[in-house]
Amino acid sequence: FDHPAPLWSPLGAEADWCSTLHGFSWLRDLRAAGGDAARRAARELVVSWIDGNRRWRRPAWEPVVVGSRLANWLGQYEFFAASADLELRQVMLSSATRQAAHLHRVLPAGLAGADVIAAAKGLIYAGCCLPGGRAWRERGLALLSRELPRQILADGGHVERSPARHLSVLRDLIDLRATLHAAEVEAPAHLHSAIESMAAVLRLLQHGDGGLALFNDSNEDEGWQIDMVLQRCGGRNRPLMSAPQSGFQRLQAGRTLVIVEAGAPPPPGFDAHSHAGTLSFEVSDGRDRLIVNCGAHPSRAEWQRAQRTTAAHSTLTLQATNSSGLMPAGGIGRRPDNVTCRRQEHDGTLWLDMSHDGYLGNLGILHHRRLYLASSGDDLRGEDRLEVRRAGAGVEFCVRFHLHPDVQASLAQAGDTVFLRGPKGSGWRLRTAGAALSLEPSIYLGRPGEVRRTQQIVLAGTAEGTGATVKWSLQREGRKRR
Repeated sequence: FDHPAPLWSPLGAEADWCSTLHGFSWLRDLRAAGGDAARRAARELVVSWIDGNRRWRRPAWEPVVVGSRLANWLGQYEFFAASADLELRQVMLSSATRQAAHLHRVLPAGLAGADVIAAAKGLIYAGCCLPGGRAWRERGLALLSRELPRQILADGGHVERSPARHLSVLRDLIDLRATLHAAEVEAPAHLHSAIESMAAVLRLLQHGDGGLALFNDSNEDEGWQIDMVLQRCGGRNRPLMSAPQSGFQRLQAGRTLVIVEAGAPPPPGFDAHSHAGTLSFEVSDGRDRLIVNCGAHPSRAEWQRAQRTTAAHSTLTLQATNSSGLMPAGGIGRRPDNVTCRRQEHDGTLWLDMSHDGYLGNLGILHHRRLYLASSGDDLRGEDRLEVRRAGAGVEFCVRFHLHPDVQASLAQAGDTVFLRGPKGSGWRLRTAGAALSLEPSIYLGRPGEVRRTQQIVLAGTAEGTGATVKWSLQREGRKRR
């Protein structure tokens, strides 16, 4: 929407777009543009919002949006309001006071996970910046102190197990630390340790291009923006390789990086953004992404259910069903009760032995996945084994490897090998045994708002009797061209 009309409730606008509009996070972009024109535009838009949104309505007065707007108005105050005339400042601060009082009255408002922290952030900003805001600040800090132990797991991962939500929470905590320091207010005891431990997990979830892995409603995001967040964290610069409580693993050797989702879905109440992608993985070669999950479109309904399915991930699917039951409005119904992961390392060689029972209840089958990465990084091997626990008719399976759109793929004439060519000339060869190999169309939703055509490698077969085993290898062909 280049010229939305009406401005604050444009016809045809998607819900997430409207929430972002009313949350004013784009004030940072105006500040980055710089100059008087950007400053005047920011002032005019703030005054326009106040004039057009005096009464409660969605999404303008939803708690998360109010928290975002308060944090952005007050956080960017020096940019657009400090040099404004007295009347504008009074109007803006009067509106901010009214919004803070509303937020104080309604929180926690049934929110969970990252949304609670985002809303509390706005209340804390108001309590630090507005006259007579001590009660707001104390209420926000109480919420933060309650939520940090609930939401930040022992290894530093966020309970929602979404790289995008993890990044959002970490940004909020860094901003809160800076604001509390400037206001000379003591921060909650868990805040500093949460930031440090979350930074290490965020590095685990970064690909070679600096962007995020595509698990659980996540997009790539911009690598340089993530690096800026990490710089603000301070502390150690090395990523974790294993985050067992968060359920993520990182295998790295040579130029090759494998990021694996090896954990169960989040508990009920924290699973609104969960996908049925248990034991899926992504591979990058240097800065080039090779094997990916399909990603997530932020708002288009026709993609939101499809992107959450097991088939949209680089893992195994049975009988065209999902390893977790997907609720229409978000969240997980049927889910794996037991997801295991054992990691071994020896002389630079890495193994993961994993399993999940997401198909046990409905199909009577356990999925075992083993990954091996050679110390050179030039040889990645996998084994997907199906263990039949309940006898019955044969069960069809597909092992999928979704390819990044910049990867060129060609099927060998013999039909047992796929050749991959990365954007910078790196070559890889995928071979398999125990399944029929094919190249099929796929979709990539890894960049915000984009839908790109791509391909997927599919290994298909039938599990009969006691089960089935599919072995595959991804090996580098020669050296990357300079």
